[in-house]
Amino acid sequence: METIYDWITIAIFAGLVVLFMQRSTLQSPRDSIWQYLGAAIGCAVANWFGNNGLGSGSYLYNAAAIAVIIGTLAYIFTVLRPLDRRGD
Repeated sequence: METIYDWITIAIFAGLVVLFMQRSTLQSPRDSIWQYLGAAIGCAVANWFGNNGLGSGSYLYNAAAIAVIIGTLAYIFTVLRPLDRRGD
């Protein structure tokens, strides 16, 4: 936990874990575990790009990390819909 990318991606991943655990307790879970895999991989890739960007000073890696974080958040909000109250 040394870089800002570590903190951001761990926070997103922790939110995914909480969302998965909450939804897995429903009578009929509407999400498959595979839907969470894309977001988890997005967190790992963004963290890798970010850490390499900070280590090498490359703006391209930093831009890629930010783009992957934004893409991961977009995926979470469009596919997993954490704010959708249907199914409670």
